[in-house]
Amino acid sequence: MDRAFPGRKLAPANTDGKLIDHKRIQSALISVFHKDGLGPIVRELHRLGVTMYSTGGTRTFIEEQGVPVVPVEDLTSYPSILGGRVKTLHPKVFGGILGRRERDSDVAQLEEYAIPPIDLVVVDLYPFEATVAAGGTEAEIIEKIDIGGIALIRAAAKNFSDVVIVPEQRHYPELLRILKEQEGSTTLAERKALAAAAFEVSSRYDGAIHGWFDGGRSEHVLRYGENPHQKAVFRGDLDALFAQLHGKELSYNNLLDLDAALELIDDLATLEGVPFAVIKHNNACGAAVRPTLKEAWEAALAGDPVSAFGGILVTTAPIDRATAEAIDTIFFEIIVAPGYADDALEVLRKKKNRIILVRTATSIPARKQRTALNGTLEQGADRVLVRGAEMKPVTKVRPAAEQLDDLTFANILVKHTKSNAIALAKGLQLLASGTGQTSRVDALEQAIAKARKFGFDLHGAVMASDAFFPFPDCVNIAADAGVSAIVQPGGSIRDQESIDACDARGTAMVLTGHRHFKH
Repeated sequence: MDRAFPGRKLAPANTDGKLIDHKRIQSALISVFHKDGLGPIVRELHRLGVTMYSTGGTRTFIEEQGVPVVPVEDLTSYPSILGGRVKTLHPKVFGGILGRRERDSDVAQLEEYAIPPIDLVVVDLYPFEATVAAGGTEAEIIEKIDIGGIALIRAAAKNFSDVVIVPEQRHYPELLRILKEQEGSTTLAERKALAAAAFEVSSRYDGAIHGWFDGGRSEHVLRYGENPHQKAVFRGDLDALFAQLHGKELSYNNLLDLDAALELIDDLATLEGVPFAVIKHNNACGAAVRPTLKEAWEAALAGDPVSAFGGILVTTAPIDRATAEAIDTIFFEIIVAPGYADDALEVLRKKKNRIILVRTATSIPARKQRTALNGTLEQGADRVLVRGAEMKPVTKVRPAAEQLDDLTFANILVKHTKSNAIALAKGLQLLASGTGQTSRVDALEQAIAKARKFGFDLHGAVMASDAFFPFPDCVNIAADAGVSAIVQPGGSIRDQESIDACDARGTAMVLTGHRHFKH
């Protein structure tokens, strides 16, 4: 029998030092702000004969379910004080959570001080972030900094070998499943997984509080950085940009891709038609502008159906069911659109982890920052967009109206591609790009090879370069591949050599006067 808690048995002492796997919930501490979904859990706990401890509004809620509950005040012999600021901060509560059931010295102290072990802790935190978002006063915000709740979460998670922690509402269904299907018995793996979720909740909550004190910037702790061994946070207000309808939490790499996606789609939106783009590792692997959304998606995907796997999809048009069914045939991480038809959401929500975002704002900061060495670099965002009519023809052959549209399209794409960059396009469709190469020739050859790999005919295509040509080699390589018009910034002391090469090949060239390096 459990000497500190008459009527229940502790697991037998473990002599080999290993944690015991299966443990049954026999006592629970429940203290939550939100009560939605709690009723079925309380009733299942009662069915299983679990002793429940609770305080304040949660205790009242449990009693209203017709379920017996022990007030925490009866356990601690102290009332809730300081207007509810101190309720559960007591050794008889935390001792019951942190006591190690297989350690004789811990069990002896639990017995000495009549502390009952607590096997389950169900807590959610005061809505700090919601209070900030609602424009609460400083006093209201301060009062929503949870002290007891966060301590309970951390204590229960630390002692996951013995205790089940449920740190927020989204884990209620998992707890209810355990109570119904496993009769309240949990495995070590289940307890450890919930402990990991608890520390994520704790970290995110503390990050939000720190962000508010640090000037109002909300801080979101991310799962990890670019790689799993790197820790990362996002400081900003994602809720001002997106409403997430479905899927897992955004990651560090997701946020970088989303930044690239929004920058690109905003420029493509200046063209006539519906734009659709697929982003992979901050670069467009597919992009097109078409009269209808589904046509735009199909043309964007055709640009590189291999790289589109696991990509970020972005458009400026609401997603209809036909387009949803078309894009549902591939795996992708995120889709961003201004809205979704109900039947389109039915299709897209079939994948549990797929992130579905509604873009709620179009403004992006006009300043860009990044760390470098022991400081920070800041510059204005690249907002320059040179359209076809503004481009300067410099060759004997002048581009036709359709070519000017393609040149504008290609120039937008190369602007948003890592340098050195080349973009090949035709009919407002990205055929291929050369990205992040150390030489412009390499970028062009990469783009040509990729376009041919996916069966594109480059005759009549246009080429955009993010920087000038120091030599005419790229002009000749592009002309050999069938490119008929080129857009580049100009500015080389040897521009005339490239212009002469275009004249010799019957290729049109226009200059924008604006370089678009992207590092």
